[in-house]
Amino acid sequence: MINKSKILEIINKQKEFFNNGNTLNINFRLEQLKILRKAVIEFQPQIFDALDKDLNKSNFESYETEVGLILDEIRFCIKHLKKWAKPKKVKTSLVNQPGKSSIYYEPYGISLIISPWNYPFQLLISPLIGAISAGNCTILKPSELAENTSIIIKQMISKIFNDEYITVIEGGIEINKFLLEQQWDFIFFTGSIQVGKIVMSACSKYLTPFILELGGKNPTIVTNNANLDIAAKKITWGKFINAGQTCNAPDYLLVHKSVKLKLINYLKKYITEFYGKNPLDSIDYPKIINKNHFERLSNLMKKGNIIFGGYLDQEKNKISPTLLDNITLNDPIMKEEIFGPLLPIIEFQNIEDIFNIIKNNPNPLCFYLFTNNKKIEKEIVKRLKAGGCTINDTIMHIVGPYIPFGGINTSGIGRYHGKASFKAFSNQKGILKKFNFFDNPLRYPPYKDKLKYLKWFLK
Repeated sequence: MINKSKILEIINKQKEFFNNGNTLNINFRLEQLKILRKAVIEFQPQIFDALDKDLNKSNFESYETEVGLILDEIRFCIKHLKKWAKPKKVKTSLVNQPGKSSIYYEPYGISLIISPWNYPFQLLISPLIGAISAGNCTILKPSELAENTSIIIKQMISKIFNDEYITVIEGGIEINKFLLEQQWDFIFFTGSIQVGKIVMSACSKYLTPFILELGGKNPTIVTNNANLDIAAKKITWGKFINAGQTCNAPDYLLVHKSVKLKLINYLKKYITEFYGKNPLDSIDYPKIINKNHFERLSNLMKKGNIIFGGYLDQEKNKISPTLLDNITLNDPIMKEEIFGPLLPIIEFQNIEDIFNIIKNNPNPLCFYLFTNNKKIEKEIVKRLKAGGCTINDTIMHIVGPYIPFGGINTSGIGRYHGKASFKAFSNQKGILKKFNFFDNPLRYPPYKDKLKYLKWFLK
């Protein structure tokens, strides 16, 4: 583990590197993105191996949810960065004529990115793409719980970048605490609500701008006219990918009473089809990250009726995909984000039931709606406040660089992905340039008889 004096030395080196203007050139940033992309491809086998050791992820799932998304986002940013970074011309108000106005995107400076363990590669490197694109220097702090992936990321980053530009600092809670005590120009954090509050408090000391990507209880709503077969297939995939350890996974299922049993039968069908009769032995089914989370999830299964799954393997830290019925809003599983392969099922009879249930866990990171009724779709999208949503699918609104991703209130603050990442790591500096061939005398004293003209200008 790196010592604290070395961390301070690196921070000071990055400040000097940034203040010398090394990152301002767009061609420099483009070159760094290309270097990063090449390195991700080169280190792909080691990344796959590390994700397998940390989370028992298959190579397919590792590429699908981590490496592939990163390569696509880098490609997208390389293609569009020059356009994004150009000063944006905007209209100039009448009172400021003659003149012209623009928005100039400048980097914040030295950024700190803290990532979680559930997608330990993607959730560290994705915000880094934004930091590089915007011209920041960056310190990366991977999760110590995904130690194998952390090691590989450090090896990759140290091979391609100098410490004065981008570096990785490993360590546990004490290192996180020490890093948050320092003064940064920008902080990007992905993790739990509890730690998010600590990060936000640390930002308040220096009024540091930040983004918090948190979590929440994401409802999945299935109406009585939905395509139940397709809905079950997509819910099964979205819920149990990475063994449910996904911040935007379906957290609980709200299904219309009239189709509940049919949907449950389809869910059972697809769990078996995807992971076999014994998912604990499936090479395509990940494990729980550690014993603490395994025990936490095991305890959440004690309320309600297990109608499918519920099998545990303490040796492998695996819990099979599990469906739970007869769940109440007062049960522990409905009081916290599940973050595991447990799916509580709650029935509803009308649309108001949906809102009454969800208000117990407001402001989710996202919600999912399966319906063929456009009127219901419109009403739920309009009334249900959330960071984002996917209609007739799960997870997929985060895939691709065109839709900004983030939460609201307790599920997060700020947006990233694609252009939103570039803007997130940039200060939008407004610039007004005045021309001297005419100077409006209206604003200068004395003001006698000028008020009526001022009102006309500012109407």
